Amino acid sequence: MTTLELPAGFSPHFRKSPLTDPWEPLYSRVTDDTVILALRAGAAHTNSRGFVHGGLISALADNAMGLSCARRLGDLASLVTVNLNVDYLGSALTGQWLEFDTVFVRPGSTLCFAQAFVTADGRPCARANAVFRVVRRTPA
Repeated sequence: MTTLELPAGFSPHFRKSPLTDPWEPLYSRVTDDTVILALRAGAAHTNSRGFVHGGLISALADNAMGLSCARRLGDLASLVTVNLNVDYLGSALTGQWLEFDTVFVRPGSTLCFAQAFVTADGRPCARANAVFRVVRRTPA
């Protein structure tokens, strides 16, 4: 799959950060409530054994859940991760398409609870659970 052959609805990710810059290109698909992140696994995403690194999976799951919680709360809040757990269910390999999709457990006004399911070519490879502290933005 090339950049021109992205799955339906995906486009280059709209949000950049110094952490994720080395992992580009990243893609996203925005729904009413969520931001689904994705990437085509390459050598820069792997550990010395050739598997997609767990730290990358953890960071992108955290990112997808945080962006989704902010979207669900109306982009009026900033979120800070207060807890993150990741269960690695299988390996992801170079060349596979990884997606990070969020499911809301309890999106509250003070704490937002979410899960992310990570798939590699459609097969589950990780599940993450997170709690975010909601920090309301004040008008400038």
